Amino acid sequence: MTVLFKPAETFRDTFTYKKSPEDLLRFPFPFPEDSYMYSVNIEPHVRGGPTAAFQAQFDVDEHYIAECKERARVLAEDPKRCQVLPHMLTAEWDSLEMIMENLAADYPEHFTLSKDGDAWTWVNRPLGIQQSFIFGKAETLPCGPFEYITRQAQGDFTLQDQREDNLFVDGGMVTTQADWSLEFDIGMSFQEWHGPVPLAHEKGVFDRALKYLLRLQYGQPVRRLNWTMTVNPRLDTSPENYPVWGPDKASVTPENVAEKVHLRVELQTLYRLPRSNAILFGIRCYLTSVADIAKVPKWRRRLHRVLRDLHPDIAAYKGIPRYQQMVVDYLAPLDDGSATSPGIAPDIEKIQV
Repeated sequence: MTVLFKPAETFRDTFTYKKSPEDLLRFPFPFPEDSYMYSVNIEPHVRGGPTAAFQAQFDVDEHYIAECKERARVLAEDPKRCQVLPHMLTAEWDSLEMIMENLAADYPEHFTLSKDGDAWTWVNRPLGIQQSFIFGKAETLPCGPFEYITRQAQGDFTLQDQREDNLFVDGGMVTTQADWSLEFDIGMSFQEWHGPVPLAHEKGVFDRALKYLLRLQYGQPVRRLNWTMTVNPRLDTSPENYPVWGPDKASVTPENVAEKVHLRVELQTLYRLPRSNAILFGIRCYLTSVADIAKVPKWRRRLHRVLRDLHPDIAAYKGIPRYQQMVVDYLAPLDDGSATSPGIAPDIEKIQV
């Protein structure tokens, strides 16, 4: 799959991030119906789905180079955004192998992996990287194997160690998160990590999800969508940097709400790793402005209805009450009241401006 990259985009300061029409229609819109409540909503992560974002195991889009540059900038400012506990070294190599093999298989014009026994050569053409190394020998790479490969992938990743009939967050590369901290969460159990989420615990969502994931098999990855909203196309909305992005919320007005407020979607993927038996958890972040959502009739109608009727506790947890009504008011005149088709795929192939 050939991708045309936009390397000069920025996700802070000048905020030059923009979506092409093709990129908008590949957006993984997170609402399959006109209302929203927490659910397990896990399905097999097979190649193919309602939009092009599901066509590869690890999605690469036009923002790839710019997002990798932003990741490098975040890590230079705060190296603790990438941490892996010492007992997870085998899982690091598992992750490197899985990501390299899939990128090379899905995007052969951009990535190549050559193997001669344990002597491997990795070529990443978009980033201008060619690296020969010995698989299993960390000293032959410029940094740890997990950090090395996740610097070259879009989205965040965590490593879940399975023990004591539970999962523990024992590693991660986390630079594009929606207001949670790897530094705070590392070592936490599955329940502790999800502790702040309202309503879902009472409904047993996380108990069911944990039971499902403990049985996850190698070669049978799964996925789900999660969402929140962000002011400005800012990838790094970490607690560590709240003084930088928190004041953005006060900048939203009825006049700029469509351009300022972005729907932030996470395509969450989970892979059982072969040697370590750990789970690689990918959290791929996509941003789309309300103005762009409004160009797709099905999506604008559905987003209006979801936000209009959203449970207040969920809205508070996602941090959107300050501008939620402004988004609803902007979208209301664009909702003609007609029925929406099930699922997340747009009903049209052309965007309405």
